[in-house]
Order: sequence, then C-alpha cells, then structure tokens
Amino acid sequence: MPVRFFEEETTFKLVQKNRYKNWIKQIAKNEGYSMGELNYIFCSDEYLLQINVAYLDHDTFTDIITFDQRDDPKEISGEIYISVDRVSENALLFKVPFQTELERVISHGLLHLCGYSDKNKEEKLHMRLKEDEALRVLNTLKS
Repeated sequence: MPVRFFEEETTFKLVQKNRYKNWIKQIAKNEGYSMGELNYIFCSDEYLLQINVAYLDHDTFTDIITFDQRDDPKEISGEIYISVDRVSENALLFKVPFQTELERVISHGLLHLCGYSDKNKEEKLHMRLKEDEALRVLNTLKS
C-alpha cells in the first residue's frame, strides 16, 4: 500500500520521495508491521493549529499530529501532519539542520503508529532512541 506526501498551506516540497518511502516502509518492517495507507501532510503552523483545536481540543502550536486509522493492529495506516514552520523553528532551537529535524519528526510520527508514546520522561527517552535508530536506517539507504 502507498506512502504519500502532500502539502497544505506551505511551499515546502519533500525531495527524494522514493528514498523516504523506502525508509518509512523499512522502519515499519523492522517494527513488525506491514504497510497500509500512510499519508504525510506537510503544512503551516496555522493549518496544524486548526487541526489541533478541532480534533484534539489543544489551542497550541505543535510540530506533529498523528492520526491512527488502522483496521488491522499489525498494519500501519494513518495520517501524519507536520508543521514545516515548527520543524524549522525547532531546528534552530536544537541547533541541528532543518533536514535532520524533519527526518526525526517524520520517524516520530511513524513510531507513534508503531505503538510508541512520549507522555512521560521514560517514554520520551525511549522514543528518542527509536528515532536515532530510524535515522541510522535512513543513512544506510541510497538517494
């Protein structure tokens, strides 16, 4: 099933889409999941804020919102919304390149769909380790 990338209220365009698709599928496989339909939507802060308010009742900016839409518990299906504005600001804050922060957030959303949480300190640490592992996988893939 497909992994697709869309843009809403942003001029951002993901390059090397096939590389990212292969990476995402590899992470899912490594975690023991098959790939269903997964949509990444890159958007503006304002667009994601509207989703955050409407669906989660949170009136705050965020870098990512993940919606799990699976029917089969061992299949990845859903929508992952990523604020390109927030990723850009976080890259500056954390002193990392934009692309590195974007890749971390892309993997973060997928890891949520694989059952990982980041609600407390211990879960956040485990999530960070899984993100680092995912980034290592990406670095092994050819462009």
